[in-house]
Amino acid sequence: MVMALFAVLPLGVRNASEAGAEVSKGHDAGAPVSHGLRWKLVVTTLLVSYKEWPTPSAGSLVLIALGGFAAGVGSRAVRSRARDISVAVLRDNLEWADTGFSAILLAAAIMYFLVQAFKIPSGSMRNTLLEGDHLFVNKLVYGVRIPYTGRRVLRFRAVKRGDVVVFRFPTTDTASPHYGKDFIKRAIGLPGDTIEVRDKKVFVNGAPTEETYTHFEDEEVFPGPEPSLSGADRQAVWERGDLAREEGENVRDNFGPVTVPAGHYFCMGDNRDRSYDSRFWGPMPDTHLKGRAWFVYWPLSRRKIIR
Repeated sequence: MVMALFAVLPLGVRNASEAGAEVSKGHDAGAPVSHGLRWKLVVTTLLVSYKEWPTPSAGSLVLIALGGFAAGVGSRAVRSRARDISVAVLRDNLEWADTGFSAILLAAAIMYFLVQAFKIPSGSMRNTLLEGDHLFVNKLVYGVRIPYTGRRVLRFRAVKRGDVVVFRFPTTDTASPHYGKDFIKRAIGLPGDTIEVRDKKVFVNGAPTEETYTHFEDEEVFPGPEPSLSGADRQAVWERGDLAREEGENVRDNFGPVTVPAGHYFCMGDNRDRSYDSRFWGPMPDTHLKGRAWFVYWPLSRRKIIR
């Protein structure tokens, strides 16, 4: 509803006196009225770039569009106080209504299928991304989500090691403070990979990784946890997201080995000492994947493509 109201703010640009002036001048019914396109572009851009809007669901696309249409018609009708509404004014009403309708629908479709704004909430991705950075997420690159199925079609490519990805936090516990929230991390392990951390160094399938993007704020290396779990038990506990609860905070610097299950990814923050990631809460399901971090657009001094 907030989106619908925001999208029709341009309706106030032309006030009630202008509406009355249009009637008195007797505009030609056939005269073209073409002031909606620029507002569609402006409103759509503002809606898409404002990160506080929640990602619309498929059903809300229709409701938002209808709300925008109704708000557009209602707002313009109320502002027009003339008793005799000419054809030109009616045409103008419909164009403003169309502006609200199409701008909201277009913005909602873009946010659902193509791109969405995101704001970095913490320092877990330092120094690649800083707190307060505003960025766009490419939601099309990993495929278009089919509503209510968890499936994707038209995948341009699969997730690669090193991709910075945005996803919904993997939990079904509604009491969790992270339930329903979006996280941003780097994909370190793909399905089938064996992941291990030894004294802060990440090993993938037994080989050390070359990571130029990592950042460490703590020189201390936590010793590995006591081997309280066997390999199979550790894997099962980790997949449930309970490994940190079982083996403690030491999994930060010495972790695994575990194998990334099919349809999942192992994700870590670039700021390894200050990141709550797959070491602690387990694998990230592909069904929770939203897209790939694309580029920082604000602040202007930090504009860049995210790699």
